[in-house]
Amino acid sequence: MNEPVSRPVITVATIVERDGTYLLVEEEARLGLRLNQPAGHLERGEAISAGAIRETLEETGWEVDCYALVGVYRWEAVEHDATFVRMAFAATPRKHHASRPLDDGIVRAVWLTYEQIAESRARHRSPLVLRCVEDYRRGRRLPLDALIEVQSDG
Repeated sequence: MNEPVSRPVITVATIVERDGTYLLVEEEARLGLRLNQPAGHLERGEAISAGAIRETLEETGWEVDCYALVGVYRWEAVEHDATFVRMAFAATPRKHHASRPLDDGIVRAVWLTYEQIAESRARHRSPLVLRCVEDYRRGRRLPLDALIEVQSDG
């Protein structure tokens, strides 16, 4: 019989494009400095796209508007014995707060071209970084109402 899969960790991320570049963060991770989309965990009671907007502001200082769901991704990180489910959103940058302090562990926000992202694959936090950008570039867009928020009756 197969072992049960560990409970997945739910994360939200944004794919933010501006003038042919994409907003990423350099962050401290177990294996050193890594590149990732602005991403993180939902907070209790938070709508899914609102979590992505909040995480982007906290990690980059950028206010963004989510306009589409790029995809829902499941990744088993064997080396961490963890399963991650990421909801990645296409987002438009609105306003930058340059003096806003960034989350702990975030070294800086950077704008990179697709080529720079692909060339830096060895420094990606996970294989989801490049896959999400590639799906975005392929035009994957699902309506935001594909995510249904169900409220408890009690």
